[in-house]
Amino acid sequence: MLNLDQFMNIRFLHRQGHSVREIARLTGHSRNTVRKLLRATQAPVAAPRVRPSLLDPYKPYLIERWQAHGLSAVRLHPEVQAQGFTGSLKIVRRFLQTLRAEQRIDAKLTVRFETPPGEQAQCDWAEVGRYPQPDGTAIKVYAFVMILCYSRYLYLEFTRSMALSTLIRCHQNAFAFFGGWTKRILYDNMRQVVVGPNRTNARFLDFSRHYGFEAKRHRPYRPRTKGKVERTVGYVRTSFLNGRTFAGLDDLNGQGRHWLGTVANVRVHGTTQARPCDRLLEETLIPVTGLNLYQICRTGDHDRTVDAEALVRFENSAYSVPARFVGTRVSIDAGASFIIIRCKHLIVAEHPRATAAGQRVEAPAHVKERWERSVRPPLRLPPQGCHVSFTEAVQVRALELYAEVAR
Repeated sequence: MLNLDQFMNIRFLHRQGHSVREIARLTGHSRNTVRKLLRATQAPVAAPRVRPSLLDPYKPYLIERWQAHGLSAVRLHPEVQAQGFTGSLKIVRRFLQTLRAEQRIDAKLTVRFETPPGEQAQCDWAEVGRYPQPDGTAIKVYAFVMILCYSRYLYLEFTRSMALSTLIRCHQNAFAFFGGWTKRILYDNMRQVVVGPNRTNARFLDFSRHYGFEAKRHRPYRPRTKGKVERTVGYVRTSFLNGRTFAGLDDLNGQGRHWLGTVANVRVHGTTQARPCDRLLEETLIPVTGLNLYQICRTGDHDRTVDAEALVRFENSAYSVPARFVGTRVSIDAGASFIIIRCKHLIVAEHPRATAAGQRVEAPAHVKERWERSVRPPLRLPPQGCHVSFTEAVQVRALELYAEVAR
């Protein structure tokens, strides 16, 4: 294979007017070689030599063990030696270095996906911090962020909770703010949405089906597949939160809504080179109108034990259940105007929600059953022990007989 200097020398002699025969005589190459190089459009490049390695038969095993446990070369070298490898530790260490380098590249590599209008939105929570109250206690403040992927139009809301009911309410507020919602919404592994591998929270799944969007999760361990909202969370921190003072949650949300309307959604976005408010007009969202509002139930840590009066205590009020459930563990679903009490998955009571603390909300049927059980005679427990019957009389012997035998 000729090198670059030889190639350039042949081309230079040809430009000077030398014939192929003369160039061959001057350079010592055959005329066929000279003709081939003169017809070439670029200099010849030598193909890299791939040398076989003693480690080649053992590389699949090393890759599997390293990916599974991250073992060092010192650990892996004796293992492949036992399989017949005769090379040195240095060869194994060098191969593992290439695997680590590829892993670092894969971890950093990001492929940007642009979605068509109305196709996808991304959603995330961010913890803003802990802040003192007048009574000395501290509360956490969270930021709910949703962004339309095509237009980059942004919604922001601050809350004191990340409960499922709060998440659903924030979605509804975002839909009203956007004027609709996308076909798909992408989430990370937030526990309010994801409850296991390829499993979505049943209550959130019911909410998503009500609105007709698909709840998708990003690839495990690859948060950059949700990069639009991840970058937006950082933008909220630096452009809005940093250096500002807020007088409570209402003021925080008020200033946040003003920032959305005057800064975030009217700026020229660095990627799209357009204003989100202008591209919002191109979004083909599922419209808000014509759909009944989804009823939010507060669920989660609302498990209670039915007390001796067949009542369940919730938020300083009491709700009745059938008397047969006394001492049973039940769960509570709390909506804005109703209370549903379940034992396992069976609904045992439904009540309107108490309008003030200290109320006692009871169903007439529950009161009647409780009264009837209280006035009827208590059931007598059966006597404990066993019964033995004899068919023959037991012989009774005089004590003198035993004394005579003892002599």
